[in-house]
Amino acid sequence: MLTRRAMLAALVPSKKVKITNIESFVVRVPDGGTPDPLRAYRYPVTRVHTDAGVIGTSFIAIAPDLLNNWVKPTLVGDDLFAIDRHMRRLQMNSGESRTQGWSGVEHAMWDAMGRIADRPVADLLGRARDRLRVYRTTVFPGKLDQSDVPYSTQAAFAKRLKDNGYGAIKIRAWRPRPMDDVDAVGEIRAAVGPTFKIMLDRTAVRPGWVWDYPTALKVARGLERHNAYWLEEPFDGTDLQGPARLAAEVDILITGGELGRTLYEFAAFLHNKTYDIVQPDTRICGGIWAAKKISALAASFGVPCVQHGTGGFSLAGYIQAGCSMTNCEWQEMIGAGPNLPTEEWQPGEILLKNKRAWRIENGYVYLPEFPGLGLDVDEAALKEFRRA
Repeated sequence: MLTRRAMLAALVPSKKVKITNIESFVVRVPDGGTPDPLRAYRYPVTRVHTDAGVIGTSFIAIAPDLLNNWVKPTLVGDDLFAIDRHMRRLQMNSGESRTQGWSGVEHAMWDAMGRIADRPVADLLGRARDRLRVYRTTVFPGKLDQSDVPYSTQAAFAKRLKDNGYGAIKIRAWRPRPMDDVDAVGEIRAAVGPTFKIMLDRTAVRPGWVWDYPTALKVARGLERHNAYWLEEPFDGTDLQGPARLAAEVDILITGGELGRTLYEFAAFLHNKTYDIVQPDTRICGGIWAAKKISALAASFGVPCVQHGTGGFSLAGYIQAGCSMTNCEWQEMIGAGPNLPTEEWQPGEILLKNKRAWRIENGYVYLPEFPGLGLDVDEAALKEFRRA
């Protein structure tokens, strides 16, 4: 009897592997009748079918109009492995603003390629590491600016993260009085001690108002007093000079780039020394391959690349990409507080044969050795819980 590896090796064809269909749908897993609002029960699924009989899966949604009007007409019938060519064709056909929307398909294509090769995607990209440090970004229920969240609540959760082996937390710096977030960091620092990392996320386009330079400098100086690790996008994301000026004046790291969509935007960040760390989002920038290119570009400037994160099973492609990057140390895991990442996605593990998404130990997430994106999807469970 052929081994599984031999059977998969036999699938590697001498001809091109063609994409035969692409579908996107939602699964809803059981919530026990009393759903926990801090846990995930709904999962978008995108699947790429091939004439090799292998199906690639990602847990990232793609809009129906983009799927049916641009992506499927471009990709179905073409070579699964021609990622770069497909990305350029989609840019020409649908415009740069829509390129990010195909990431759910691109991640699923990588999953299929990894399954055909019987290797994790990180190996196809050139594995650089076997694990990534985790930082938990937590937005607590209530006001988006977190102004109604007591500092003690944030401090208690940071302590819980530390007690469970995690080494870092990121909170929003959106409060209407900016120095309030500095005070929150002071209380967190008192709870977790001197070595635990504390990051701040301003992402100034999202709160609806942008700090002026004196405010950003005052906040950064305050964060330095509490040994904060970084301040993320203190100005508008299109501002190339403001972050560079601030980074030159303070010791705290100034980071950003999550809304960058093209390699050229990141080239501008790097040329202008805009950020100490660039943070592409592996969906927004166009997918795993685009993120890998950005990482390599940043490495040529001697700049770290830490991917902006996401939550749940859509992290699969991020972890694979990050483990292929020579200049990536961290992986962000975003969720609603005050739960741990493993608690957030635990209901969804019914969709996996091994019932565990990732091994997280001592503050690190480990690269799965399972082929593709590393999630051993249970076909029967997908079918049972499929909703639309």
